[in-house]
Amino acid sequence: MPPATVKCLVWDLDDTLWRGVLLEAEQVVLPDPIRAVITGLDARGILQSVCSRNDHEPAWARLRALGVAEYFVAPQIGWGRKSDAVRRIADRLGFALGTIAFIDDQPAERAEVAFHLPQVRCYDARVATTLLDRPEFTPTSVTADARRRRQMYQAGQRRADEQARFTGPAEDFLRSLELVMHIRRADAATLARVEELTLRTSQMNATGVHYPDRVLRTLMADPRYEVLVTTLTDRFGPHGAVGVLVLEKHPGVWHLRLLATSCRVVSFGTGTVLLTWLVDQAARAGAHLIADFRPNDRNRMMEIAYRFAGFDEEPCACRDHIAVDADRAVQRLHLVARRQPAPSTFHLTAPDLTAPDLTGPGYVGAG
Repeated sequence: MPPATVKCLVWDLDDTLWRGVLLEAEQVVLPDPIRAVITGLDARGILQSVCSRNDHEPAWARLRALGVAEYFVAPQIGWGRKSDAVRRIADRLGFALGTIAFIDDQPAERAEVAFHLPQVRCYDARVATTLLDRPEFTPTSVTADARRRRQMYQAGQRRADEQARFTGPAEDFLRSLELVMHIRRADAATLARVEELTLRTSQMNATGVHYPDRVLRTLMADPRYEVLVTTLTDRFGPHGAVGVLVLEKHPGVWHLRLLATSCRVVSFGTGTVLLTWLVDQAARAGAHLIADFRPNDRNRMMEIAYRFAGFDEEPCACRDHIAVDADRAVQRLHLVARRQPAPSTFHLTAPDLTAPDLTGPGYVGAG
């Protein structure tokens, strides 16, 4: 089995990212091969940060002068332990430690990180120029969202900074973001991102099922299924594709096989908005709605979204229309009470799933 893809590489600075020691030399040099690694990882959607024993201001100024400061998110430059700095980077990005890599020229620094954070992969600076050739730094596919992942995280940081300064109610802040959600049927251009969402998202994945490309293509060609992708933008910029739904439509019964949303937009209530829209669509079609859910230790927030939307485990006659899965760990949640849509902080555009002609006019809603 190939190693899991690294989501973020944390660079040491002195004699690792650049040649020289900042406190000992007037100039430090960024070799062209290292610059190529930085830009290459960024193009693949792998985030990068820095963790260095230096004073922050001169170190960051040097990164700016070298023209690479923009490539690094959540920088940790100071005099504490490197393991603490790496943990702060992982926490700030919301990444599991097993998706983080650390590169440093000093064996003692690598050993300290490896001891306190054994899940983090540590690399000697001497192999820095080979990273683009390694499988753990080579995603299976690079989506459009992956290519702008850094920019989206940086926009997210600006958004978080403004939220920290905001003194009004949380709902007022969300409304100030001018959120726009688009729900569209997946196509060839978005297929890779849909697959990626089913693989990468765990906290807001209702079943944990991974839908590979070949399965998604089969479902998209089957008129019984809807494969839907959700994108989100606000005044800070695009969030990219943040949600995926896989829906099987039977006469009188709609079966939601998968709902997954990006962990980055949990605080916006994206899952609840999607479920509210789908509940409304099913009601307009006169269809009962069933949803699959597999509980685990990470997706409690998704279960809350289902319960809040009116789903429960109460059995109903419609179960006879749905084949029983071999995997008994999947719970069948039935919509037992249609919740009235709450005032929304989103402007929503979406297809009309009730239209007999799938190329017909779409549904547009605004809160």
